[in-house]
Amino acid sequence: MMERNERKTRIGKVVSDKMDKTVVVAIETFKKHPLYKKRVKDTVKFKAHDENNECHVGDTVKCMETRKLSKDKNWRVVEIVEKAL
Repeated sequence: MMERNERKTRIGKVVSDKMDKTVVVAIETFKKHPLYKKRVKDTVKFKAHDENNECHVGDTVKCMETRKLSKDKNWRVVEIVEKAL
């Protein structure tokens, strides 16, 4: 059984907060193109559980992997790292 401190954590920006108790978090990474060697931005989006509806668009949040909460939601917002202006 996985311990809580061994679960995956990710830091990303909230791009949507229109759902109840759910936010969409986007993580941007740069990868090098195999042929042209140019850095290409890669964005991964996932839904995360926000129990108290505290997150808003533009916030930087820390998310932790958890059990399945719905069809496509298995991340949970742990803390808001930085609030949007």
